This record gives sequence, structure tokens and C-alpha cells, in this order.
Amino acid sequence: QVQLVESGGGLVQPGGSLRLSCAASGSIFSINAAGWYRQAPGKQRELVAAITSSGSRNYADSVKGRFTISIDNRKNTVSLQMNSLKPEDTAVYYCNADYLLLGGRRVNSWGQGTQVTVSS
Repeated sequence: QVQLVESGGGLVQPGGSLRLSCAASGSIFSINAAGWYRQAPGKQRELVAAITSSGSRNYADSVKGRFTISIDNRKNTVSLQMNSLKPEDTAVYYCNADYLLLGGRRVNSWGQGTQVTVSS
């Protein structure tokens, strides 16, 4: 079992920055892959950014050049640095990660979501 706790959301003005973090607890050996998703009111959840254990990254076109996803395996943490935020980035952000546990089992877990609101 892996528990995820997200933090870093909040209210920010257009052009501002936020850093989201997703910290995992449990018998984790490594993070195989991770992603950040978001869901705005009335819209489907969409993938914003993804990263693999080898460091390969993919971003939605709408956030390329503004968002950066990273993994810290020492802290079992996945982060999303968001710069030049726009009102259309307003959504609940969720982290998702695939973990390799110490016993060799693989587990996929979701965070509880954190609200990001971009408004003046």
C-alpha cells in the first residue's frame, strides 16, 4: 500500500508560479513512472505531464515550456513546477505514480488532488 499526499496548490495571479509536490509513504523501492493530471469543472481529466524512471518527459501542448515534472527517488516525491500560469490552468491537479515496492510488487496510486486557481 502506498499513500500519496499532495501539497502546493493555491491561488496565484496570472503569470505567477506554483510548485506542486506529491510525497509517497510506504515500502517503496523506486518510482517507475509518474504523471500529473488536472480536471477543470465540467471537463474531463487530462494528462498534463509525465515522466519515466529514465528521465523521459512528456507534456501537454498547453503547458510545454511552462511546466516541469521531476522525480526525487530519495524522498519518494514527484513534483510539478508551474511557471507563467494562466487562468486556463485553473483545475484540481492529481498526481499518479507507479511504484516498485521493496518486496518486488508494483503498485499504482493516485493523490487526493490539490486545487490550483489562477486569477487576478
